[in-house]
Amino acid sequence: IHDGARPFVGRPLIERIAAAAAGHGAAIPVLAIAETVKRIEGGRVSQTLDRSVLATAQTPQGFRRSILRAAYAAADPAGPETWTDEAALCETCRIPVDAIPGEPTNLKVTVPDDLVRAEALHAAGARLRIGQGTDGHPFGPGMPLILGGVEFPDVPRLHGHSDGDVAIHAVADAILGAAGLGDLGMMFPAGPGTPRGIASGELLEAVRARAERAGYRVVGCDLTIVAARPKLADALVAMRSAIADRLGLPRDAVNVKASTGNLAGMEGAGRGVSAHAVALLEANA
Repeated sequence: IHDGARPFVGRPLIERIAAAAAGHGAAIPVLAIAETVKRIEGGRVSQTLDRSVLATAQTPQGFRRSILRAAYAAADPAGPETWTDEAALCETCRIPVDAIPGEPTNLKVTVPDDLVRAEALHAAGARLRIGQGTDGHPFGPGMPLILGGVEFPDVPRLHGHSDGDVAIHAVADAILGAAGLGDLGMMFPAGPGTPRGIASGELLEAVRARAERAGYRVVGCDLTIVAARPKLADALVAMRSAIADRLGLPRDAVNVKASTGNLAGMEGAGRGVSAHAVALLEANA
């Protein structure tokens, strides 16, 4: 049972309530109270209540149908009692109601000021998009290695149709994912239409331009490179700068980290390199 005045309920909360109601019979989401709570009588404070045992209730509220029917049947619609929600009705009928954590963003629109908060919450959710990208390649013949837009002259290159820069590929895929534009392989398939050995930095600039044409602007990204070789610590700042330049971002909007792979998989054995990226996009005004 959901209150239509709460337009921002999330699917995870609905699923948790359904599971709790199935397991316990009745369940509601609640939020702990952060402020000190006072009882007011005659315009004066008469008591400070223990907020640790208090909470505010939200919807959706979940009930097994048989339990809710029994509660309605036990209530006298012509009687003096009123209930502000179905959970209160169940409490009156001595039906246990399970409490699970609610969502702070599950705002109830009750007074005009709530509309302002609701509009801000909606705008924030609609304007920001997050995407994830992953790529990995084994080492191949030839040199040099290009990784994160940085050249490692004495390290074998990564196998691939382009220059094999898995770090740039991961960032590009994350951007395309956030914008809902497919992936890098769809945009630049390995074939005659994509020049062999093309610099991945050029691909990233094309991805950025495509996202912008779709109405999105890259505002930040976080990248993790997994490789036992070469050692990357001294190159991370240069990679950060190279990626930021391609995306038109300040350096502090890009983060690049490295892991050795802990001797696991292709990366840990030194046979290849993989990368994982998250990109944050904002819809153009």
